[in-house]
Amino acid sequence: MPDTETDARTTEIPVSPRDPFKPELAIRVLAMPADTNAAGDIFGGWLMSQVDIAGSIAAYDLAGGRVVTVAVNAFRFLKPVYVGDLVSCYSWVTEVGNSSIEVRIDVYIERNRNADEVQKVATAVLTYVAIDDKGRPRSAKRRSG
Repeated sequence: MPDTETDARTTEIPVSPRDPFKPELAIRVLAMPADTNAAGDIFGGWLMSQVDIAGSIAAYDLAGGRVVTVAVNAFRFLKPVYVGDLVSCYSWVTEVGNSSIEVRIDVYIERNRNADEVQKVATAVLTYVAIDDKGRPRSAKRRSG
């Protein structure tokens, strides 16, 4: 019988190049009690931070390096998020400037995972700027090697 603990450690995860212009699952996280506001609902700021992380992944992939958030162009909360919801953020690049990268992020939740119940709960557009090691704007085009 195979040792599943050893197998899990030695199994390589296939990694393929991501296309930042195509919607892709960037992050998936479970909404927890610590993420609630004083009323016991999932705090909107928590969801915004997840969206920012998801958007930065697509921007980083395009720029091939460090990016910073410079604008939240749009953010719409469509439905509430509750403790226990599995939150999935999909992101993709929509526009590229000299140093700026605009990213769209759509957020879905799975509330009753046994019933495959998926709902879109938010959508956002954020702008990132590619920066160099000194924090100055640089070309948003992927750096080679």
